[in-house]
Amino acid sequence: MPGYQDELAQIVAELNRAAPGAREPRPVDATHLASLDQLLREAVRRAASDLLLIAGAPACMRVGGVLSQGTGAPLGTDETANLLLPLLTPAQAQDLRKSRSVDLCFSRDGIGRFRANIHYQRGSIAGSVRLLPEKIPTLESLHLPSTLRKLAEARQGLVLITGPTGCGKSSTLAALVDLINTQRHDHVVTIEDPIEYVHANRNSIIEQIEVGKDAPDFAGSLRSILRQNPDVILVGEMRDPETIATVLTAAETGHLVLSTLHTNDTSQAVSRVLDSFPSANQPQIRQQLSLALLAVVAQQLVPGASGGGRYPAVEILMASSGVRSLIRKGEDHQIYSAISTGRSEGMVTMEQSLADMMRSGRISRETAMAHCFRHGDLLRYLQD
Repeated sequence: MPGYQDELAQIVAELNRAAPGAREPRPVDATHLASLDQLLREAVRRAASDLLLIAGAPACMRVGGVLSQGTGAPLGTDETANLLLPLLTPAQAQDLRKSRSVDLCFSRDGIGRFRANIHYQRGSIAGSVRLLPEKIPTLESLHLPSTLRKLAEARQGLVLITGPTGCGKSSTLAALVDLINTQRHDHVVTIEDPIEYVHANRNSIIEQIEVGKDAPDFAGSLRSILRQNPDVILVGEMRDPETIATVLTAAETGHLVLSTLHTNDTSQAVSRVLDSFPSANQPQIRQQLSLALLAVVAQQLVPGASGGGRYPAVEILMASSGVRSLIRKGEDHQIYSAISTGRSEGMVTMEQSLADMMRSGRISRETAMAHCFRHGDLLRYLQD
């Protein structure tokens, strides 16, 4: 593809000229992907979750949640750019030039599928590559509670998966969509940036829309989707008030909507939704959220005992009548108490989850204490 390579090389040259202190790299050629493939194969062999490529440091991998010390010589500025930039289409290279950061997914034959963020640091190209499993994960393979299966049976309402970056939110959503795909005859539409897990049609019909390729943004795509007769909608991330408002409307009007937020616990998710709007609009949003919300699942990945992988600790808020009332009345500070006493309704606090994992031998006491939010509550649960 000489035309593609020529266009990409020209954009790369412009990118590097715009970077303070950066030198002109060697010409970009697809053969540089062979070196990247070697690193990706090694990452797959070691069951790494992430590969970091940063000028001035050796290639580093995160295995079992721990960032390994890179081996080999430190990567040079040119070398890092030439490893990463051939992954970009000309349009993505233009986005990188404009925004200084771009997200993408890519596949390498015989190796696997990956998600990457390519960006600038200290005036040079850098990248973080996430390894994606070949198969769609199940709730069981992710070690998630079986109670979450009920969420895939719901016909309408909003399910939020929350947690920090890298905690497995996308994997949890993929597992729920796969359950729906297997058990229901529905029209499922996803909006993602970028598409991470590719779903094949089973009993359901699944459309996957990639922001930037199939649609300009989340909000516009979501408005369009509502005219496409969907039963289930997945919104990769609720990034702005317009998207959040449209999600709430969709969840109120007969759709099951799955989405994510970056919050540490479930009550913070409620606050984050409300704080996205001016105070004058919040009473209306409270009413909508109290009616639309089905569940919030907050998760974090914690290291297993004796280095045995990582397990998800989860906090589950189910929208019971009591919880809906608290949201509607603005008594968000009482939500945690409602969760801690709501086990019969499928709820669990983060501290209860960590205590259960410690009793089962999956994690150590030190790990449980390091990842809890309320030490006193965790100690109390461990004494029960």
